[in-house]
Amino acid sequence: MNPKVVLTVLGLATLLASCTVGPKYSKATVPAAPSFSEQPPEGNGWTAGKPSDAQMRGNWWEIYGDADLNALEQQVAAANQTLKISEANFVQARAQIQYNRSNLYPTVSVGPAINSNRISGNNPSGFPGRQYAIFDTPISVSYDVDLWGRIRRSIAAAREQYQASAADMENVRLELQTELAVDYFEARGLDAQKVILDDNVTAYQKALQLTRNRFAGGVASKAEVAQAQTQLDQTEAQDIDIGVARAQYVHAIAVLTGRNPEQFEMAREPLTQQPPAVPTGVPSQLLERRPDIAAAERQMASANEQIGIARSAFFPDLVISATGGLQSGSIVNWFTWPSRFWAVGPQMVETIFDAGRRRSQVTSAQAGYDSTVARYRQTALTAFQEIEDNLAALRILEQEQAKQHEATEAALESVALTTNRYKGGLVTFLDVVQAQTIALNNEQAENLILRRRMGASVQLIRALGGGWDTGKLPQS
Repeated sequence: MNPKVVLTVLGLATLLASCTVGPKYSKATVPAAPSFSEQPPEGNGWTAGKPSDAQMRGNWWEIYGDADLNALEQQVAAANQTLKISEANFVQARAQIQYNRSNLYPTVSVGPAINSNRISGNNPSGFPGRQYAIFDTPISVSYDVDLWGRIRRSIAAAREQYQASAADMENVRLELQTELAVDYFEARGLDAQKVILDDNVTAYQKALQLTRNRFAGGVASKAEVAQAQTQLDQTEAQDIDIGVARAQYVHAIAVLTGRNPEQFEMAREPLTQQPPAVPTGVPSQLLERRPDIAAAERQMASANEQIGIARSAFFPDLVISATGGLQSGSIVNWFTWPSRFWAVGPQMVETIFDAGRRRSQVTSAQAGYDSTVARYRQTALTAFQEIEDNLAALRILEQEQAKQHEATEAALESVALTTNRYKGGLVTFLDVVQAQTIALNNEQAENLILRRRMGASVQLIRALGGGWDTGKLPQS
């Protein structure tokens, strides 16, 4: 082929390569209110969202000021095996970008070969029985011209999948960190419950001894001694049973930090702290702060690219190929100048009839995009719900704990008064048992409310995206 023709074809291909078919991506909208409906008023331990404090930064768990929790959370990223799966998927998605980008460049291959041949003795070619050799060193170049943006859209789709994978990894990291914090506070809450039960066991042992002394003095009945013994045994059984749940939480923490449960221990320390104030910001900022929302949005962008890729199949495909090298029938002159050969030329292929295959691919890609739009909006709406749920939980539980604390104080006072009346012979031991049971139930209820508040606090931070934002998505 004339070199001028080849250059002309290449020039036209370069010009056409600036064309891209398919829809331009536009992020789907999600309606967001100006503020959260459950946002408590300022001055009650909460702050309204401001640009300077719209989100937590860095290690979100440090807001609790717990050194043991800080140390455990730092181990999740380094050792958790579930997170390592997400990291491997992230690396795989990054490699896919380079794989698609390589299609922008020519493919060059070389295939040296030596063949020994013999023509059949019955061959009518005029050279029956002739033997000869071919020494061949071909170099082939093939270039698929991206006329309609198929390759560029494939690269963009891979890049968006890569960003979605990065957001997925951060979402897994946040979920694991959240799970660890919840398990940690539950374990600490059980430590506090054990302190309550231990104190009551001690009190019930004293009550049993008092009843025995009164029985020995002829003041109390054998039934009262049995009541005191029963109450003590039941409480000791509850005290022992706490060990089951606590062991499970400790084992879960060990696995979350990448350790074998038998190699991990956690010292007992009762939960006494109150949930910290969490800056919530405004709903519209949530779309930039939740890694799962970011992943859904990037999936939506990638699905949009697939529509363009499917539509590009309706247009002709241009491939420019070139082959050259050295070929000879003798090794002596294999690498000499006369042994050279070459061939170059473009080829354009257009599908004329495919029984609707390409149209169905476009329809499928469009439906896939519509699905990702719905998933993105649903993810955002679910995020709004999670924040409202946990804001409501924190607000209501705070009020409940205040009332429960009053009830606990009153119940403990009732125990003291009833015990004194029992010592004076004014009431039976059954009255003491009832007062002690009510007091124990109220103490445990107050502890449970505190555990629920801490859990809701952690879940609120997770719902807000922790300290993450879309600015941390990889751009490469």
